[in-house]
Amino acid sequence: MSNVLELKGLTKTYFEGKPNEINVLSGADLTLKAGEVVGLIAPSGAGKSTLLQIAGLLDNPTSGQVMIAGQAAEKAKDKERTRLRREQIGFIYQFHHLLPEFSAEENIALPQQANGVSKADAVARTRMLLDRVGLQKRYDHRPAELSGGEQQRVAFCRAMANGPSLLLADEPTGNLDPETSETVFSVLMELVRETGLSALIATHNHDLAARMDRVVRLSGGKIEAV
Repeated sequence: MSNVLELKGLTKTYFEGKPNEINVLSGADLTLKAGEVVGLIAPSGAGKSTLLQIAGLLDNPTSGQVMIAGQAAEKAKDKERTRLRREQIGFIYQFHHLLPEFSAEENIALPQQANGVSKADAVARTRMLLDRVGLQKRYDHRPAELSGGEQQRVAFCRAMANGPSLLLADEPTGNLDPETSETVFSVLMELVRETGLSALIATHNHDLAARMDRVVRLSGGKIEAV
């Protein structure tokens, strides 16, 4: 089984003058196999968002290696990193970050069109995804017209829009009440399983983490099995 994500010896230090150097990651290692769903737990401030940003090529490590679908990415040029992000990686955040002036359908179709998909094909895939998460009556609704759970489901569809091999989620249900969180998380897991994605999902909720293939903890700048 091939590896979709490999993080090797990652360090991340923020330099604010010698006495104020902050070591967030101190040799973190993690591998995700194709189709594997891994829960990431960590105390607040431990660096899980930093780890996800590095894994998603939104930030660079101070040292260490990032492999996406077998390709070394930590030193790739911006154009190549952008291509890898667009083609291989889907992101979900705690807050949906949907574009407020566009409908649910447009929020999901536009990234596909930016990736070279025709408008007709993008709309067809978008509606398939929205139907799958129970939003077939919300195509034309803007984010402000959707509930929190609906907004996050649209964000899931947007993350899936370009058919990534890797999904990175940072507290994807952290902004929802417990009942909505359970509903939305179940939808997310069904989508991930159906599409065969590899996923790294950061969560404070240990019950949700326990439903994934395995759980790792970020502690002291390193990743350890739970």
